[in-house]
Amino acid sequence: MEAIAASKLDPTFMSEVVSKFRTDKDPADLYNCLTCGMCSAGCPYNGVHDHADPRKFIRQVVLGMRDEVLASTFIWACTMCGRCTFHCPMNVDIAGLVRTIRSPKNFGLRAPGFLQDVVDAQIRTGNQMEVTTEEYLETLEWMEEELQQEVGDPNARIPVDQEGAEFLFMWDPREIKYYPQDVQSIAKIMWAAGASWTVSSRWWDATHYALFNGDDEDSTTMVRRTMEEFERLKVKEVIITECGHAFRAQRWGRIVWLNGATYPVRSFVQLQAEWIREGRIKVDRTRNTERVTFHDPCNLVRKEGVVEEPRYCLQQVCMDFVEMWPNRQYNYCCGGGGGLLAMGKEIYPYRMAKGKLKAEQIQATGAKIVVTPCHNCYDQLTDIIKYYKLDCKVRHIHHLVSNALILPSQAEREQLK
Repeated sequence: MEAIAASKLDPTFMSEVVSKFRTDKDPADLYNCLTCGMCSAGCPYNGVHDHADPRKFIRQVVLGMRDEVLASTFIWACTMCGRCTFHCPMNVDIAGLVRTIRSPKNFGLRAPGFLQDVVDAQIRTGNQMEVTTEEYLETLEWMEEELQQEVGDPNARIPVDQEGAEFLFMWDPREIKYYPQDVQSIAKIMWAAGASWTVSSRWWDATHYALFNGDDEDSTTMVRRTMEEFERLKVKEVIITECGHAFRAQRWGRIVWLNGATYPVRSFVQLQAEWIREGRIKVDRTRNTERVTFHDPCNLVRKEGVVEEPRYCLQQVCMDFVEMWPNRQYNYCCGGGGGLLAMGKEIYPYRMAKGKLKAEQIQATGAKIVVTPCHNCYDQLTDIIKYYKLDCKVRHIHHLVSNALILPSQAEREQLK
């Protein structure tokens, strides 16, 4: 055990952290830590790789070990999944603590890899992948044409800037730049439901990597843009695509960064479950015959409580759905959250070390398809499958729902209006 020199301790450090802590709870909850170790016991990666002991980290903060904390690899190796807090008897928000210390404007740190570059790009251009407005609108037009051919309806639309629609749908830029077929898949479900929906031509990126680098100023800017579009287009509700951290940032963030703004925010997963349950969209589960398992995104499930809706969807659209263990709020993080996907080669070994537990979970189910309603999880799981040579593939919920859709007749669509 290393000796701790009292002369090097900074008694003001913990108070400084608390003063900069942005949360919907009491920042001073940090003072309630009992040093009981339940956080470390609850972290599935404590012992799987180095720098994965939350109890050690939080004690360094409490003791005022400023230099050690700011130089800690734990800050960046932690995915901020929240499983530690889930087991904490005092509900100490360790993920929030990590985020606060990461912030470049709080303590001058810069994340490894290109995480900061992603945040800067979104602030500068409006989306993290710097897609131009022309490219964005051309992609929507292209997918609208594909949608019309698929459903046999020349009037099928992906509406842009339609005022007064019920739903404002917000994308992940990956869907626009790399997976345009996802745009068609989502629009197909909207068409089948007869939904009144629109997308923005201005601020359309739901993602939020400032949630990961800890920059509250940039976070405020990003969420304010969403509120601006909600108000400009006079919609009733904001719908977030299948992206866990985007949903967390847009739902929790409006309270934290916009002083309690209460415009409605829902996940597209919740909307799909509602429409299936109501019979607004009809599905044929025999169209998805391969065994399917489900990975719970930490931000969507454990932090925001969207637990049963994705399972309901899969039970309705798949012939063979099996659970991983543990699951729901007790799930294992995939290892790609907390911005780790954008932290480059330095953090990659930690990602794959965490991925081993997830690979073992997947293998135990015998599933050929791993479903997750989160783009970060999607990319991490894809990397895990390649790294550990698993015989399966990754899909979103909307992929299986779209594939199982029984397309409505014109008369049935008229009844939905």
